[in-house]
Amino acid sequence: MSAKLQTPIDYLKGVGPNRADLLRKELGIHTYQDLINLFPNRYIDRTRYYKINQLQRSNADVQIIGKITAFKEVAQKRGKRLVATFQDDTGTMELVWFRGQKWIRDSLKLNKPYVIFGKTNWFSGKFSMPHPDIEELEVHKGNLRSAMQPIYPSTEKLSNRGITNRVVSKIMQQLFLETGKKFTETLSENLLAELKLISKSEALFNVHFPMSPELLSKAQFRLKFEELFYIQLQLIIKNLTQKSKIKGFPFEKVGNYFNTFFKTHLPFELTGAQKRVLKEIRADLGSNAQMNRLLQGDVGSGKTIVAFMSMLIALDNGFQACLMAPTEILSVQHYNGLLELCNKLNIRIKKLTGSTKTSERKEIHESLENGDLQVLVGTHALLEDKVKFKNLGLAIIDEQHRFGVAQRSKLWKKNTSPPHILVMTATPIPRTLAMSVYGDLDISIIDELPPGRQSIKTVHRYDKNRLNVFKFIRDEIAKGRQIYIVYPLIQENEKMDYKDLMDGYESIARDFPMPDYQISIVHGKMKPADKDYEMQRFIKGETQIMVATTVIEVGVNVPNASVMIIESAERFGLSQLHQLRGRVGRGAEQSYCILMTGHKLSNDSKTRLETMARTSDGFEIAEVDLRLRGPGDIMGTQQSGVLNLKIADIIKDNDILKLARHHAKNILKNDATLSSIDNKAILDTYKSLGKYKNIWNYIS
Repeated sequence: MSAKLQTPIDYLKGVGPNRADLLRKELGIHTYQDLINLFPNRYIDRTRYYKINQLQRSNADVQIIGKITAFKEVAQKRGKRLVATFQDDTGTMELVWFRGQKWIRDSLKLNKPYVIFGKTNWFSGKFSMPHPDIEELEVHKGNLRSAMQPIYPSTEKLSNRGITNRVVSKIMQQLFLETGKKFTETLSENLLAELKLISKSEALFNVHFPMSPELLSKAQFRLKFEELFYIQLQLIIKNLTQKSKIKGFPFEKVGNYFNTFFKTHLPFELTGAQKRVLKEIRADLGSNAQMNRLLQGDVGSGKTIVAFMSMLIALDNGFQACLMAPTEILSVQHYNGLLELCNKLNIRIKKLTGSTKTSERKEIHESLENGDLQVLVGTHALLEDKVKFKNLGLAIIDEQHRFGVAQRSKLWKKNTSPPHILVMTATPIPRTLAMSVYGDLDISIIDELPPGRQSIKTVHRYDKNRLNVFKFIRDEIAKGRQIYIVYPLIQENEKMDYKDLMDGYESIARDFPMPDYQISIVHGKMKPADKDYEMQRFIKGETQIMVATTVIEVGVNVPNASVMIIESAERFGLSQLHQLRGRVGRGAEQSYCILMTGHKLSNDSKTRLETMARTSDGFEIAEVDLRLRGPGDIMGTQQSGVLNLKIADIIKDNDILKLARHHAKNILKNDATLSSIDNKAILDTYKSLGKYKNIWNYIS
């Protein structure tokens, strides 16, 4: 059956070249398979027929049986409208058409029984229905029709060109007639029995033509499970293949570097979460397989120290390590932090970024290749072909979502055998999404903050409270603290952003005049050297206020800065607000985050601001963000095609996702190659996913 489903859509009776072209362009439907996977968005209950005297003034769709007794044309401002009197045995109402009148008039007959369907309006004492769906009662009774009428996704162009919901339903009926309603089963007998799932053929039929709400719900569950099951199967197989095929370097010993650091130089006692994560990493590094681990932890949870200790294990085994960060600011900060730790252990470390001088580059290239240089920190510059390691054993990537998959694999090619990979992120990824997007990585989570960290007090203030906010800033500066004031940066309108920033800077300079106050300013249009100069002044405490755009979102560490003011906070996404807030609260003092907005706020903005004020748990914030924005946006552009799901919803169907992952894991645990007779259907489906561009082909 699967071969028949690969037939181009042009060959389906009732479609033809013009419609096929529109369906391809508007909905991406190329084959029978694509059409059958065009699942309805919603359903309308057509089991009930109303009488005219039962109609309510509501916005619901209703269906009525009756006849047209008269037509009249009514003049209006532009053109005319056609009005028909429609009656049943309880009363009369009007049907109204504003276009297509001639065709309507010619095709509808007086006093013949019709079924009409649509939304009603109440106007001057009478119900009317504009542009009703209308069909003869006899035809209505004979159709392949379900109790629940499916409403399919559509576009304006499709509606304008006559491909209405009814047309899509018609061609869907035709597809079921041509395929005899028989579809290849894609799940094993065992799974069907254990989860009490209906068959594939029954599920597809009932999702398009549900015979009852119960059957519809069974069909949706079965198809959602299947979609998520195959995504998980692919990700888990990818993970297992990496582990079996890609041999890592086994780091057999934990030696001098690690032990000396742990015993004498560790700046603070590790938290329980840090110890647990280190144990997971050590187990990976000691096995024969290549490590592919995602380390998630909120801003300030102490990921860097875990990363450094993982590097020490590589060094103890005679290998080199590198750390790659997305921006120069962040890589410089990582370098400065690690330099201090490396100096104590006499470890040779260098940094390589876009602005590293040529002479210095040459030196770095040489000492990397002869193995003198043990640790290299940098930006994308590490990916250049000239950068060759003697024996890279561990590559750490910070803020992975800013690097594409292709860039990650470039690091692998620096060696004869791929290094162990540790990916770090301070953007908490909701567990649901992590399971789907990073299902091929093992995940470690640092979910507790180091002791002595106070939680940051977050409040929302309107522009009219600005004078009070400025007074608060003065008081904090008087205590010797420093302040960030951040303006939004929305690329489409750089001029406007720049103006906002400059206006803001001028009003702050007026309220905080020199010489009593010094202000730094940092934005994207500045030269790197100027940016760095301003940053350094703030870090050294020479300026009390830093006015900036979101360039400081990742990686500026000033323990003395205790107040973060975010201007036009409604223009930021939740994860961005959370990242910015994480720039303060790095010292022992109580820190504050003040979200400033105007009075006009959308509901989503209100939810975001309330969430920020209520909680500082990054995972809870990420869950809310996922609900508000959907999965595509959260992963950023290069990952946004990741979850182009046809029927499942990663947020609402979280439970089905967990169930699917559990069963996929179990099946592979007992039959890693899917070669048993029980799993034949699963293996065939899995293979065909690669062969045909199918509904699961979007996994990055």
